[in-house]
Amino acid sequence: MSSGSLDSRLAPLHRLWRILPARQRRALLWRATAMLAPRPRHPAPPAREGMWVAGELSRASGLGEVARLMLKGLDQLGVASWQIDLAHAIGAPSDLPAVPTTRPPPGVPLLLHVNAPQVPLALLRLPRALLRNRQLIGYWAWELPVVPSLWNGGASFVHEAWVLSRFTAAAVEPLLPGRVRVVPPPLAAAPPVASALDRAAFGLPEKAVVILVSFNLASSFQRKNPLGVVAAFRAAFGNRGDRLLLLKIGNPADFPDNFRVLREAVADAPNIRLDTRTLPAADRHALTRAADIVLSLHRSEGFGLVPAEAMLLGRPVIATGWSGNMEYMDAESARLVAYRLVPARDPRGVFEAPDAVWAEPDQRDTIASLRSLADDPELRASLGERGRLAAERRLGLGPLAEALRALGLAPAQ
Repeated sequence: MSSGSLDSRLAPLHRLWRILPARQRRALLWRATAMLAPRPRHPAPPAREGMWVAGELSRASGLGEVARLMLKGLDQLGVASWQIDLAHAIGAPSDLPAVPTTRPPPGVPLLLHVNAPQVPLALLRLPRALLRNRQLIGYWAWELPVVPSLWNGGASFVHEAWVLSRFTAAAVEPLLPGRVRVVPPPLAAAPPVASALDRAAFGLPEKAVVILVSFNLASSFQRKNPLGVVAAFRAAFGNRGDRLLLLKIGNPADFPDNFRVLREAVADAPNIRLDTRTLPAADRHALTRAADIVLSLHRSEGFGLVPAEAMLLGRPVIATGWSGNMEYMDAESARLVAYRLVPARDPRGVFEAPDAVWAEPDQRDTIASLRSLADDPELRASLGERGRLAAERRLGLGPLAEALRALGLAPAQ
């Protein structure tokens, strides 16, 4: 059959696929790949020294950054590693330089940095011969107290799961009883290094108190809660010229409706700026360092890379006091915003599950925290230092070394 004939036969199916709601398309894709993907051998084969890391290595995403951090952590522990970039394979856009593939020897465990529903798709994209006689470990991030039913199928393709926080572990444990391990990314072992760019380089006023909020629209507009941020900032400071809110936004072109709603909320506020540039990591860290306060008014986080990096850079953090960020922060190391739990409602249908809840941050408490820190540079400095020490203590190599030892490997630490 010619390719033209095949294309003509598939065209109606492709049109049908495109008119299906995104939620149904995801479910169909995940179920189809689960039927086709190779399943791991049980019990798990013995692990050979080293680790094969697969994930969105060329993508500026949370999972991509965690995969890169794992490679750095393995190197510091003296554990050999091999890598393969799966960004294109799982349909994720690459916005960082290409990453070379290195071929692992037999028996080295595979650490797969894609969430459970995408595990079958990722396995289908990997050479089947390389998957034989190998332990498969899923490294998962999730932001709700329960997981959707689609995770059930993906869980059957791994021998165990590593997760970023105890919050996520509690959600995943029913899928893999006794086979879930908390392994936060070893951020303190590879701390963020800022470039030499200063406030002037970013066009920020020297004398204003700059409050930075950084998020990616691909990570759920509702979950990241930027409208709550804008409302709290405007209520706290009005149009004061010595207070500036900087919203650093990723992927606006892919989510134009969300970006339009945010622009409408900002309107003509003279002290709120939107920055949509994709910055190199060092410049992104320089922007964080240039801020006076880093704010995360999230409804839920599986971990929270942005506030963790900010704490390691010595920036004072205000954050919703619920979910995965509590893995490394407390009331002594960050200003925690009070909240109430409400049903989780995500228009995209990604962050929803039966009986799932997330936090609704308290606006009055947010306003009070913003004002107290903005008005007191000594308080900002002391909170920033306490946050740095807490993050260094809690985000080191220890959990990764312990997880490797549990596999029968021998890290240097």
